[in-house]
Amino acid sequence: MSEALDNKYKKTAQTIGATFGVSDTLVAILKHLIEEKYLDFILAFKSKKSQTLEQLKESSGLSEGEILKNVEVLAKIGLIFNQPNRTGLMVFRLMPFVNVGIFEYTYMKALEETEENKEIARLFQILKEEGKQRLQANYDAFLGYIKQMRPIDRTIPYTVNKESGKEIEVLVNEEMEVPEEKVLPTQTVEEIINKFDEIAVGHCFCRHHKDLIGEPCKQTDVRENCFTFGKSARYTTEQGFARMVSKEEALKIIKKAEEDGLVHKAYHPNFDITKDETSICNCCTCCCGQVGGPTANATNFISQVDHDKCVGCGTCVENCHTGTMQLNDEGKAERVGEYCIGCGVCAAFCPENAISLVENKRVVRIAPARAN
Repeated sequence: MSEALDNKYKKTAQTIGATFGVSDTLVAILKHLIEEKYLDFILAFKSKKSQTLEQLKESSGLSEGEILKNVEVLAKIGLIFNQPNRTGLMVFRLMPFVNVGIFEYTYMKALEETEENKEIARLFQILKEEGKQRLQANYDAFLGYIKQMRPIDRTIPYTVNKESGKEIEVLVNEEMEVPEEKVLPTQTVEEIINKFDEIAVGHCFCRHHKDLIGEPCKQTDVRENCFTFGKSARYTTEQGFARMVSKEEALKIIKKAEEDGLVHKAYHPNFDITKDETSICNCCTCCCGQVGGPTANATNFISQVDHDKCVGCGTCVENCHTGTMQLNDEGKAERVGEYCIGCGVCAAFCPENAISLVENKRVVRIAPARAN
């Protein structure tokens, strides 16, 4: 392939938004996913990531029919979001590589274990490793960025203890000031499911990707438990990334996720947690792309241990997603550090009902450990 074409793919990567930096690995992924004939159309989004049909006519120089043909193909790989806005106007938005974009949509759908799919998965894994290396090489700068990072998602807590079937005790934090006019976002996953009429479920992209590189999840055998709602549900089903499900089926999938100790994380438009949810992930401890950071997670709760009830069985330590729960010198469970995301998994699996949740609204920013 010519140097000129390689440079064009690099410009395309920059236009999409190269979170990991433009590398040979990223270019190789694009060559697998995007045919050369679509590059000029993608480059039309260079100055503006969201455009109407009329704007695209001007920026691309293409006719309406040509634009719609390009959109149809690129939407199928998760690169173009083609849903009307609230006023009914169709807006075409160029999606990023990650959070949420090409990577997530690639692995939301069922993929055969072909050599090409395995190769693309391998390249995505290399891309992740390159990102980690870049972070370590610029650790102090990244640390400063992480401290200012907006929340990527919001933790939705468990509400029931699995051993007793009783509701997890939620304690009011009298010191937490919440203005009277401030409405807290929906706090249970069941309430989120029930408020949407359009619900779609697709594969967990993190676990599906891990399957294709030969590292299957150690926590659950379930793959189809990544939810999208409303406009996002319409998009994912139209493009073949997911399928529509009833509220009843969605709640059954959620119940299984909780039985396996997965953490519910909700995503919102433009990471604005005051807006309705667009999707819910059910995350494990071994495959989730945010395990070990860097990430920023919004939560309204924090765990609290009743040492009089705790028998030191270590169940909470085994199930904690962020390594926050540990046994102290007295053999009792103790929340250590600042990384509790208030998911309630520890409370849900505690056989003694010794753990409750306390209202504590904050953003938990998790930085990866500095390499030696």
